[in-house]
Amino acid sequence: MKQAVVFAGTIEGRLLSEWLASEGVDTLVSVATEYGRQLLEPQTGLEVRQGRLSTEEMQELFEKEGRPLVLDVTHPYASVASENIHAACEKTGCRYLRLIRPSVSVQEREADRGDLVVMDSVEEAVDWLSGTTGRILTTTGSKELSKFTKLPGYQERVYARVLSTPEVVRQCTELGFTGQHLICMQGPFSRELNLAMLRQIGASYLVTKESGRAGGFPEKLLAAQEAGAKLVLIGRPPEQEGLSIEEGVRFLMKYFSLGEPEFLQAGEKSLPARRASLVGIGMGTPETMTKEAEDAFREADCILGSGRMLDTFRGWGKPLCDAYDPGKMLAFVKEHPQYRKIAVALSGDVGFYSGAKRLTAAFEEEEIETRLIPGVSSVAYFCSRLKISWEDVKLTSIHGRRKNLIGAVRENRRTFTLLGGKAPMKLLCEELLEYGLPEVTLYVGERLHYPDERITKGSPAELKGKTFDGLCVALIENPGYHDGVRSCIPDEEFLRGSAPMTKSEVRSLSVAKLGLSRDSVAWDVGAGTGSVTIEMALAASEGQVFAVEKKPEAAALIRENCRRFGTPNVQVTEGTAPEALKDLPAPTHVFIGGSSGNLREILELLLEKNPKVRLVINAITLETVGEANACLKELPFTDVEITQIQAAKSKKVGSYQMMLGQNPVYIFACTGKGEAYR
Repeated sequence: MKQAVVFAGTIEGRLLSEWLASEGVDTLVSVATEYGRQLLEPQTGLEVRQGRLSTEEMQELFEKEGRPLVLDVTHPYASVASENIHAACEKTGCRYLRLIRPSVSVQEREADRGDLVVMDSVEEAVDWLSGTTGRILTTTGSKELSKFTKLPGYQERVYARVLSTPEVVRQCTELGFTGQHLICMQGPFSRELNLAMLRQIGASYLVTKESGRAGGFPEKLLAAQEAGAKLVLIGRPPEQEGLSIEEGVRFLMKYFSLGEPEFLQAGEKSLPARRASLVGIGMGTPETMTKEAEDAFREADCILGSGRMLDTFRGWGKPLCDAYDPGKMLAFVKEHPQYRKIAVALSGDVGFYSGAKRLTAAFEEEEIETRLIPGVSSVAYFCSRLKISWEDVKLTSIHGRRKNLIGAVRENRRTFTLLGGKAPMKLLCEELLEYGLPEVTLYVGERLHYPDERITKGSPAELKGKTFDGLCVALIENPGYHDGVRSCIPDEEFLRGSAPMTKSEVRSLSVAKLGLSRDSVAWDVGAGTGSVTIEMALAASEGQVFAVEKKPEAAALIRENCRRFGTPNVQVTEGTAPEALKDLPAPTHVFIGGSSGNLREILELLLEKNPKVRLVINAITLETVGEANACLKELPFTDVEITQIQAAKSKKVGSYQMMLGQNPVYIFACTGKGEAYR
């Protein structure tokens, strides 16, 4: 009495049979040929039965063995055998389990797709080949070989690769396949061996069935593409419902209380380890891909990418997933565990404003090994088209992100940016004009390296009304750039009105005490004319500054000064602190020039937002000095430093220079201790 009967027409069936027997499960394995019997290792608990069985013979076998668990691990194309096994199980009450070899078939089965033709049957393939010329290598097996004898001149055109058994050789010889036209070998075969055979024969066509990864289908596909042979694929019949090989193993482990098999642990053939190649594809055309990148795509089981990134691969016979979001890509990968080698197409280079960073983290969190393959970046390609070096170019991107591009243009001779959105160039040109940069020259690149590539040169005023592609790049030249951070800006350069203003010497020292970084998020509370705001924004050119001012006329002055000094990274917030601060993002640095009597409440809010905030307070009145000193003692601040500064500036009176003193200012500088507040 057997516990399991395995119909093993594939390597997975043989592996499962040997594993079950080695674990003490009394197993009978049914194979169709003597060659199949020879491949099984003799061992205790494993009985091998050779020969094809009818439905009635299967029923008798199942009854005799006490209605065992029946595993159908036959070849994907053995649909009749599967139907008979299923029918016999239903009639005898045996539990039927269909294990399906993973498919690596093409995503769509169109009539003709360049180097690939998909047919429903061998007969249809032979009819199609009748209208062609050139040599043919067929790997569909000896059972199908008689159908190729209908081809005119088949004895000269057709080369058959079949199993190396005496019976098969005899059958093929009787059909007229002899000598070099008969290749007797056991597969599956490597890409290199397939390629060598195709080249040796000089084959124009390779006829094969979609036999899955374990059957060597990917290696045939790659070899045909490299040899320049058209692949004639016999479309895989619809699968019955069933489990993947891995799912079947997990079921059997639970059903018979078994340990995990070695071939599953080692990732043997049917289940190799999963790896994702994140590949920079340059400009998106085959010519701008590296050889390493092309090899990664040709070896992959599936290709992921967004929109036009997949255009190159639509004739490659690979499953495609059109997705940009890492979550959608992971969902696709999880839904298709049979795809072990994954390739992701990423525009340009993986290290230049690429999605590779997020994808690496997402894949490795799912224990999918990743590797990055660099490509030609858009900046390298575009600068080569302009015949300029890009070693001194400032690199930025405003595609899907907020960036102070105006600040970069103001500080650099050349600035490169990726653009995106419905009207990116129109908005960029308007911003350049608004912030006082009308003299710059723009070079705009669209559809780079495609046949309709276009490069346009002009000023912001000239290009503002033109229409450009949604995804394009721009190089901006500014001959009047200033590459240093401005500090101690003369008071006369600011529009002042009647609003109070921190004088240049005090302003310069106060901003220096803040210790801003280029990407700081800073607040200027009680901003007045915005003079401190401007110097903060110039220092934090890649960050953001929030100017908080309660008087509308002063807020309007701040906006005008921002346009005057070219600082679009400033956001003006009208209102009284601390209420006006509650919805602002947590600051890294804060300057307080006026508090309207709410200093303690403002400081408490700052500590809630960021317990490690860097703070500078300017105080003129003794009352404010006393309040600031008390607050910094009582609240969790550290490294408190108090500086009193009084500046005097010369004024010409007749033929004399007289020094006029300014009000003394107390500068408090400190840092939050980092303790959670409240």
